[in-house]
Amino acid sequence: MPEPAKTFYLTTPIYYVNDAPHIGHAYTTVAADVVTRWHRQRQEDVWFLTGTDEHGEKVLRTAEANGVSPQEWADRLVETAWQPVLTTLDVRNDDFIRTTQERHETAVQAFLQDLYDKGEIYSGSYEGPYCVGCEEYKLPGDLIDGTGEYEGQKLCPIHRKPVEMLAEENYFFRMSAYADRLLALYEEHPEFVQPASARNEVIGFVKQGLQDLSISRSTFDWGIPIPWDDKHVLYVWFDALLNYATAIGYGADDEAAREKFSRTWPADVHLVGKDILRFHAVIWPAMLMAAGLPLPKQVFAHGWLLVGGEKMSKSRLTGIAPRDIIDTFGSDAFRYYFMRTIAFGGDGSFSWEDMVARYNGELANGFGNLASRTAAMIGKYFGGTLPKAGPATDLETNLEAVAAKAVADAEDAIDRLAIHDAVGAAWTLVDATNVYLTETQPWKVAKEEGETDADGRGVDGGRLATSLVTAAEALRALAVLLNPVTPQAAHALWEALGAEPALGALDAQQVSAAASFGVLPAGATVTKGAALFPRLADDA
Repeated sequence: MPEPAKTFYLTTPIYYVNDAPHIGHAYTTVAADVVTRWHRQRQEDVWFLTGTDEHGEKVLRTAEANGVSPQEWADRLVETAWQPVLTTLDVRNDDFIRTTQERHETAVQAFLQDLYDKGEIYSGSYEGPYCVGCEEYKLPGDLIDGTGEYEGQKLCPIHRKPVEMLAEENYFFRMSAYADRLLALYEEHPEFVQPASARNEVIGFVKQGLQDLSISRSTFDWGIPIPWDDKHVLYVWFDALLNYATAIGYGADDEAAREKFSRTWPADVHLVGKDILRFHAVIWPAMLMAAGLPLPKQVFAHGWLLVGGEKMSKSRLTGIAPRDIIDTFGSDAFRYYFMRTIAFGGDGSFSWEDMVARYNGELANGFGNLASRTAAMIGKYFGGTLPKAGPATDLETNLEAVAAKAVADAEDAIDRLAIHDAVGAAWTLVDATNVYLTETQPWKVAKEEGETDADGRGVDGGRLATSLVTAAEALRALAVLLNPVTPQAAHALWEALGAEPALGALDAQQVSAAASFGVLPAGATVTKGAALFPRLADDA
């Protein structure tokens, strides 16, 4: 028998449980969901992992401040915030890893023991500035000077809070030994770190010289114990990064888990925010090199969501909960807005005013109205039954060509993780179909002799039938193309077009074949349901 196909494996970062998710976290998760849904639409085997990072001093301090144990705090946040937000965002993840799960902790200890046995880990002492928010020792050159209440202190450039000077007896990973191999990796595989700006940053960082990495803490106990020295717990990043392997069976005893790991690893894409790029593009591949494991194919660092010019952050009071937006606009609109308006890989700003304008202009008036008026005219002139089209003219073949280009461009964009370009490519078909209806004017054609019978019902094979069937075919193509982005609207549209009885479920449609017209069968029942995107008042 042939070997099973390699699973397309994509991960988000695992998120700290020191607070509830904001739209910065949601942005990463939705992007991951769109990409993995797209690969599912290609009928590929897909595994999409997300989860939570529950160890470390930051979580410990938050739990203590709330008067509970860190495990109780983590359980509460996962149950009430981190897992429910996936439903709120309409995310279709395959697994949710928690670093406090036994499957993770046991495998992490086995990985660590292996490196220790190989001489990759040694004991030593460390003193330096530490940011609890980042869970990271900082280099002096990384710090910024404080102002105002922090005048005279050194701050973390990300959290804008003073670092703490720590001195501990720790265990160290010989990361400095991997500098040359890492530089060779970036040179031989430029796709490993993307976008190019992120790759250049990582190369510059490694060329400055790497220090060995402190991987344990001994001043608190909320973490995975070092297997040969239980007075120490593992440094949170060394713990957290391994989730990508432990979640798919690394270190497991049973054969099914080992088979899962061999079919799924290495990861195809690690999606991360740019503030955690170095952990994923430097520490993580060095860990895997030391263990003799294959490296992931790509680490893609996207930009920040900005509010008022600052990175989205609960600690700086710029955090917005996803529910705050979705309660007004819906999950489809949330997904569309952030995937369409921000060039994936760069920073992007959010404003309520822009979202209202884009919702009404692009979703309600553009896409939603196109679906609504097409279905309404099929209902008015053909009793809700899709007619038989007549001969195609240049107008029809040109629209089909737009659909073909939209599919090809969107497919290419997804493979580059240019999600904004993929959505933009699909939207060329929305715009072109609206233009097509304006040019063919079916409402006027219906008044021409021979286009309708004595009862005002349209006839098969005429220009009226051709125009409406062509618009319906474009909508069918859009349902397939936009299913990964706006799944609720896409499924409602698929149902309205009466497509499933003849063509099967929307999720089963091969995206590469979406642009071929002449697929919807004559006689299909077309219904005008509720508006896909009801228009909002301008002051919403």
